[in-house]
Amino acid sequence: MKTLKTYFNWSSGKDSALALHYLLQDERFTVNELITTVNSHYNRVSMHGLRKELLTAQTKAIGIPASLIELPEMPSMAVYEQEMLKITSRLKKEGYTHTAFGDIFLEDLRTYREQQLEKQGIKSVFPLWKKNTKTLLNDFLDLGFKTIVVCANSKYFNEDFVGTVIDKNFIENLPEGVDPCGENGEFHTFCFDGPIFKNPITFTIGEKVYREYKAPKTNDDSVCAADNYGVWYCDLIP
Repeated sequence: MKTLKTYFNWSSGKDSALALHYLLQDERFTVNELITTVNSHYNRVSMHGLRKELLTAQTKAIGIPASLIELPEMPSMAVYEQEMLKITSRLKKEGYTHTAFGDIFLEDLRTYREQQLEKQGIKSVFPLWKKNTKTLLNDFLDLGFKTIVVCANSKYFNEDFVGTVIDKNFIENLPEGVDPCGENGEFHTFCFDGPIFKNPITFTIGEKVYREYKAPKTNDDSVCAADNYGVWYCDLIP
């Protein structure tokens, strides 16, 4: 059976890891490349704040070739779409017909991704779509994955939360209104072990830092959140 040549949008976190795991079990798809957006100002994974060295160690442990999309700190939608077009055009020329994401239930984001990629003739796949997030997190842990919180929205969490390795008690201790998978951007993680890795990724916990971000002037002017917000980061050192 001919398989569909697919690239995966890799964030370095738990949802990406689980979605990739599911996709690798699906005989319809062959995943030939991982794509990750990186903040070129800090040389870290966009949104997550993860050092690029740990991302590289992670993708090497997965064993699938990886590429980076380098973005400025606060990219406008025009800049974001321009950079995405460069890489999707290259992938299309190389025969990719499908791409996959770890999104779970954000309808607007899915629609945006699908519309942009359809212009390039690339179909989008969402292995985790509409699944119960509590069930997903439990499945993730039952499969043997391990992940640590690398950043969190200060609206819900303080600095003690970042640097937490997620376990079965994690869900029960979350503040009211926080999604178990952080699907609304409440927190992000770094997945450092599990069935998709040839070896665990080793690191030590470094400094915890608070940063505050200003809202863009209009909702359409940036790919970042529309409201002012603060984020706690936990630096992981290779």
